[in-house]
Amino acid sequence: MRKVKIGLIGCGTVGGGVVKLLFKEGSNYQDRFGPEIELAKVCSRTKSKITALGVPEDRIVDDYRQIIDDPEIDIVVELVGGTGFAGDVVRDALKAGKNVVTANKALLAEYGEEIFHLADSGEGSVSFEAAVGGGIPIVDPLKRSLVGNRINYVMGILNGTTNYMLTRMANEGLDYASVLADAQRLGYAEADPTADVEGHDAAAKIALLSSMVFNSRVNVHDVYTNGISTISPVDFKRADHMGYVIKLLAIGRRTAEGIDVRVHPAMLPKSHPMASVNGVYNAVYVCGEPIGDVMFFGQGAGEGATASAVMGNIIDAARCIAEGSPVGFACTCIYKLPYMPIEDLESRYYIRLEVKDQHGTLHAISEVFDDCGISIRTMNQSILGENSCELTFVTHTARESNVQQALNKIAQLDCLESIGTLIRIEEN
Repeated sequence: MRKVKIGLIGCGTVGGGVVKLLFKEGSNYQDRFGPEIELAKVCSRTKSKITALGVPEDRIVDDYRQIIDDPEIDIVVELVGGTGFAGDVVRDALKAGKNVVTANKALLAEYGEEIFHLADSGEGSVSFEAAVGGGIPIVDPLKRSLVGNRINYVMGILNGTTNYMLTRMANEGLDYASVLADAQRLGYAEADPTADVEGHDAAAKIALLSSMVFNSRVNVHDVYTNGISTISPVDFKRADHMGYVIKLLAIGRRTAEGIDVRVHPAMLPKSHPMASVNGVYNAVYVCGEPIGDVMFFGQGAGEGATASAVMGNIIDAARCIAEGSPVGFACTCIYKLPYMPIEDLESRYYIRLEVKDQHGTLHAISEVFDDCGISIRTMNQSILGENSCELTFVTHTARESNVQQALNKIAQLDCLESIGTLIRIEEN
């Protein structure tokens, strides 16, 4: 088998992990899988960091075109991140007939249709196992092992930062601000945590998963997204009492009306396999026919986990190249299924309100729910202060648009002090 050469663009945490794996395990990879894989060139702005990893200086370049234009390089590994420069790298590599390996969820979730069609029209390919779930093998199983199934539902805990935060809030009774500060101090959350805590990171990942399982391209901008910042310690106590845990769930569901794709906090029964996924771990739960329910669990981020997934794609591509066989998968988004708007969702809801403790408050709120066609399953009241109390409602199955209409009307009532939390209850 001939030597397969790779060019690495971007050598941050994950890129450094890939370099370490290649130098540590390169000979073992060749013994086990056949082709010799050579790190031919690395493009990075931090030359000292690359040389510290053991990369010879003559293999380090400062212009990514030196990798794209090198006819001897077979695989371009893009680990820059973002959608600007990284998009130029991936597009130019595919136009040059290179095979691309990337961990870039944001790029594929927004420009996937363009990028995969570009790959299909040329000689290159795109492999992206590390883009969803870090070290969890989910892309390859969906594209190979489960391809004989009709997938009706996919649900994921896809962001380790928020899962760590929610786990600590549940177990220790801490508030959102305290846990976020700890997560930032420990390096689990960025200085600007918006992408994680507001659900945007998980939205990009569920867009990719939904595109695969429903064979219809889902753009990240079409994913309904809601974060965890409004959840309070009291919500975890209420959930626990009712037999639920609270998780930030990324959900893709096939419906008669179209694809239902969303990211939001949800109450999940304690008996559900996903309920025990805690800390920084991720999981993906898939329901298909005839397979039934399967779950993939593991580390969703970090140098080792993500580099493992990237390396798996590199080795797979190298074997194909050495054998002269096609690399990767063609774009399988052959349908244009409509999206089901969040307003059409039917679910049970947990709603917490802070109100004035006065005569007629409960009657006024109950009347609004009734007028909007919402049936209340349970209601609890607790005193907050001398003149205020908290009302917690759990509804029977209701339509999202009706719930939002009710909350808008309640917001106009004189007895309302604040709308605390709305959490959907996911029973699947």
